[in-house]
Amino acid sequence: MKKWAFILACCMLLLSGCTKHAPASSEVKIEYPKAEDVSYTQTDSSMQTLRVQKDQVYQGNLLLINSDYSVHPEGVQTDIVSLIDHTELVNGFGLLDNSIELSQHVVEQFSKMVAAAAQDEVNHFVISSGYRDFAKQEQLYQEKGADYALPAGNSEHNLGLALDIGSSLESMDQAPEGKWLKEHAADYGFILRYPADKTNITGIQYEPWHFRYVGLPHSKIMQSNNMTLEEYLDWLHEHKTVYVNVDEKRYEITYKDVPRETAFQIPANHTYELSGDNQDGVIVTIEL
Repeated sequence: MKKWAFILACCMLLLSGCTKHAPASSEVKIEYPKAEDVSYTQTDSSMQTLRVQKDQVYQGNLLLINSDYSVHPEGVQTDIVSLIDHTELVNGFGLLDNSIELSQHVVEQFSKMVAAAAQDEVNHFVISSGYRDFAKQEQLYQEKGADYALPAGNSEHNLGLALDIGSSLESMDQAPEGKWLKEHAADYGFILRYPADKTNITGIQYEPWHFRYVGLPHSKIMQSNNMTLEEYLDWLHEHKTVYVNVDEKRYEITYKDVPRETAFQIPANHTYELSGDNQDGVIVTIEL
């Protein structure tokens, strides 16, 4: 990973607004059910069978990527786009150069977040890095070394879910943009991936510019409980199933081991998301 210094000449678009941003509720209530309490048969008459293949372990928003767990080809986002070729996606922020690529879905969520920040008169955001293919990551690793970059396949940038965010005003640890993101990024599904007080857990030095999209409600749970992605996945592995109330919505989050093709029942009339952990299993998130 390399440190970025952003200069005043960075190109950006400014959003105007006079209404102050109203942050989403920070209340996160967690319940730990007993195994016998985890049943839908009492409330849901219509069930469906969810069949999960082994390769699903390596796909999704919650993949753990580090020196121990590398990116599998199926884990790379399928909607990677070049932002210079999709200027309709570049709303309210600048690009450090014309090579920036990222998951289209992640850019769309980032744009929503930037628009909210602009309502608080925080509007000097710049994306300095996004998706990198393995060849680009290896070149960076060879040029910068292990102190500033990870080998190809072991960087979150190889997924398309991570981006380095800067400010054209000053460094992110001092800029209004960095301070705003620390407080509000979780409201939009993003986490500060490498906090200053968690280097012994992540194995990566503090990077105030590196944010990772994990989606809601996971980002809010992590923020509320001061968890890194490593800690969050360990927590899910331990508890297997938790019920969480986040921003007036209720979720069931369940971790399942997937040693091979696995089938389990979920309610047919509820929205759900599925993500692997890039380790041994999958996380099923059901909105109740």
